[in-house]
Amino acid sequence: MHIVEVFGRILISVLFLIEAVRKFFDPDMSMMYMSDHKVPEILFYPSIAFEIIVPLLLIAGYKTKIMASLLAIFVLTVSLIFHTHHILDDGIQLTIFLKNVSIIGGLLIIIANKPQICSFDYFLENKNK
Repeated sequence: MHIVEVFGRILISVLFLIEAVRKFFDPDMSMMYMSDHKVPEILFYPSIAFEIIVPLLLIAGYKTKIMASLLAIFVLTVSLIFHTHHILDDGIQLTIFLKNVSIIGGLLIIIANKPQICSFDYFLENKNK
């Protein structure tokens, strides 16, 4: 079942990777959305870098618990900033918020499990044994 864990890490990471590419190719829309929520535009490019680097490390299984924790904190922060306004009045915002809560749940499952054979963490942990 180790391959299932790899697919899980890939599937949860693809969301962040696609979003980073989308932001990169349409920065005006993303920066406008950030401005509307009083988030400094200076955070735009670091967020793209974060949404590329951390998911790739998660896919590789390198420092998996740390990467999953960082992504969970990122998703929680983004959810609170961008998706709690009018959450009860706007079905789309509620759906996005609940999707993000589900992503956090998946990341918590990754955090709770030991590194599996298809990860750098497993290799590094068992290298000296």
